Amino acid sequence: MAKAVRRITRRFPDYGWSWPTGGLDQLLKAALLDDEEAASQCAMQWLAVNDIDLVSFREHRLLAAISDRFGRKLAGHTAFPRLVGLQKMLWTKSRMAMREAEPALKAMADAGCMVMLIKGASRIALDAAAQRGRVAHDIDILVRPQDMQTAFDVLRDREWQIATGVSPQYLRTRLASLRSMNFFKGNFGDIDLHQLAYDGSQQSDEDDIAIWRRADPAIFSGVDVLVPSPADRIALAIAHGGLDAHTHSDWLVDCAVAIRGGDVDWDVFLDVLARRGLAVAAAVALSYLALEIGVTAPDRVLARVLEMADSAGPSRWSGVLQAKPRTDFGRLVWLSRGLAKQLRLRRKSGRLRQEPPAKAWRSKPGRPEPLNASSPPAFSQAIPCPRTAGDMMLDITVRISVPPVRRRIEMEINADDDHVARLRAMAISRSGGERVLRFRGKVTLDGERQAMTLEARPSRQFRRWDDAETVATYGALPFQLISATFSPLR
Repeated sequence: MAKAVRRITRRFPDYGWSWPTGGLDQLLKAALLDDEEAASQCAMQWLAVNDIDLVSFREHRLLAAISDRFGRKLAGHTAFPRLVGLQKMLWTKSRMAMREAEPALKAMADAGCMVMLIKGASRIALDAAAQRGRVAHDIDILVRPQDMQTAFDVLRDREWQIATGVSPQYLRTRLASLRSMNFFKGNFGDIDLHQLAYDGSQQSDEDDIAIWRRADPAIFSGVDVLVPSPADRIALAIAHGGLDAHTHSDWLVDCAVAIRGGDVDWDVFLDVLARRGLAVAAAVALSYLALEIGVTAPDRVLARVLEMADSAGPSRWSGVLQAKPRTDFGRLVWLSRGLAKQLRLRRKSGRLRQEPPAKAWRSKPGRPEPLNASSPPAFSQAIPCPRTAGDMMLDITVRISVPPVRRRIEMEINADDDHVARLRAMAISRSGGERVLRFRGKVTLDGERQAMTLEARPSRQFRRWDDAETVATYGALPFQLISATFSPLR
C-alpha cells in the first residue's frame, strides 16, 4: 500500500514556504495548468498589472512559454503585440546561439567526444518545436572527463572566447580541476562546457558514471548527441534551478514536461536525490507542482522525497532558504539565505583533482626607472630567455597607466602553448595614474626556448567593449616593460 503524502504548510521551514508566489506563481500557472481557461485567466491577470518592458529576464523566459501556448488567444489584450515581439526576439536569439554552437558540436563529435546536452538544450533536442517556448541562449554541453581536453581544444581552435579573461594556455593547465567553464563567440554564441553534470556540493562518483549509461540518443541541429534520461532531466533541473532562488523559473516547466512524458524511472530519480543530497530542493519543487499545478509524481515518490527531506537535519533549513524566490526576500531572509548559500559554495568549490596550487605572482611597488621613450605601451612583450636549463628567478618591472577605478590588474607569462605564470596586482585606490609594479617568481627553463611572452589580460571578457566604464574596470591594461631579469636561485 502506497504511503500517504503528508500535508504541506506554507510556514518555515516547511516546503510550501518556498513555493513561488504572486506574479511568478501566476506565470507558472499560466504556462503549466492543464485547465486552459484557468491558465488563460492567470496570464491575463498577470498582464493586467505588469509591464513586459519593466520585468526581468526570469519573467521573459516564462512569457515566451505562455505566448507559445496561447498564441492569438491573447490577441484581445493590449500587451499582445509586445508579447509576440518578445517571443520572436527570444526565439531568434536562441536560434542564433544554436547556429553558432552547431559547428563546434559537430567538431567535438567528429573528434570522438561523447556529447550530452543538458538543461534547456536537452529539451529542444528531444522536441525541436519546444524552442518556440523554451529560451536557450546558452548551450550546456556535458562531456566525459577523458574528453574534456579534446572538447576544450575544439572551442579554442574555433576562436571561442573564455568568459573569465584568462588565456587558453592557463586554462588548459587547469582542466582536470574545473567542473565547467563558459565560452562565447560573436554576438550570440554561448556554450557552457561541463565535465560533471552537478556542482561540487552535489557530488557522487557512482552517479557521474551512471548518468552516461542511462542517457538517451537525440539529434540537435543535425548532430547526433545524447540527452539525460527523464529521471536525470528532472534531477538536473532541480539541482541547477532549485537552490538558485528562482533566478530562472523555466526549470520547473522542464520538470513538468518530463513528468507529463510518463516514462520517468522514479526509482532512479529517488536514488539520484539520495546520492546528490537534493531531497529538500526536490521536496519544494515536486510539492509545488503536485499541489499547486496538478503535475503529480506517484504518491509513493512524493512521500519518500518528503521523508528524505524531513530527515535532512540542518541542511533542510538551508535548502528551504535557498529555494525561496528572491522576490519574496525580507532582510532577515536575505541574510540567512546568503549564509546558507556561502556554506554550499564552500562545498561546491572543492577541486576535482588535487593539483599544484596555481598561485599568482603578487606585485610589489617598484621605484620609477628610466625607460626608452620609443617603447610605447603594448598588450604583449617578448622576454628573451637565457640558454640555461633548470629553475631560475625572474624579476619583472612594468609601468602601467591605471584608470581611476578600483580593479584587478591581470597579466600572464606564456610560451607558445605553455603557461608559465599568472601575475596579479590590485588597484584599491580610485585615484588612478601611472604605477610601476614589480613581480618576482620562479620559472623553469629548458635551455632551448628563445623567448616567453608577457601579456596583459582582461579580468573578465565581454562580447562588446564599447562601454568606457567596462573597459576601465575590466579591460586589459597596456604596459611598458622596464626590465626582465633572470637570476640563479639562492
